[in-house]
Amino acid sequence: MSLFGKLFGGGGKGGKAPTPQEAIQRLRETEEMLTKKQEFLEKKIDQELVTAKKNGTKNKRAALQALKRKKRYEKQLAQIDGTLSTIEFQREALENANTNTEVLKNMGLAAKAMKAAHEYMDIDKVDDLMADITEQQEVAQEISDVISRPIGFGEEYDEDELMAELEDMEQEELDKNLLEVEGTEDVPLPSVPSTSLPSKPAKKKVEEDEDDMADLEAWAAN
Repeated sequence: MSLFGKLFGGGGKGGKAPTPQEAIQRLRETEEMLTKKQEFLEKKIDQELVTAKKNGTKNKRAALQALKRKKRYEKQLAQIDGTLSTIEFQREALENANTNTEVLKNMGLAAKAMKAAHEYMDIDKVDDLMADITEQQEVAQEISDVISRPIGFGEEYDEDELMAELEDMEQEELDKNLLEVEGTEDVPLPSVPSTSLPSKPAKKKVEEDEDDMADLEAWAAN
């Protein structure tokens, strides 16, 4: 079987074409085979070179034969290098084509899925639905505003008037306290006794008066 027959099955005109994956795998196998052939030829070339050097002065005929074989191996090696380059290019092109095929296949499946998803969708219905959603959102916002608004069960008060009334009450209380303090200043103090008292009781009386005055001042301050 030829090389191309081995690569692509050789089934004749009526044979089934290999899949891209099968062709890529066979190209890889061929690359591996040719790489091993390269290594073999490189070893043979080295061996023939050693033989030619060894017999260069002793046996020229053997040295010439070794050089001829070396040239032949080098020619085969060059051919294999070219073949490997061609196969590598073909494999990469086939891999790219296979990738593109898979990408297009998946894109086609995605397009079909999207078409199926949109099958029962109508742009006019979508617009109507979005309009309904917007309207209901506005209604919900209005309801929230009404619920959160403070209510007085039908009674409304002017906060400025309430503040003015409160200030009047505070001023009235302050005036009252001042009047009470002024009134305490007119309270007559006890008269000084005409007779002299013993020193100790008099001192005690002074202390009591001072305590009374302190209490009176404290009360007036409040």
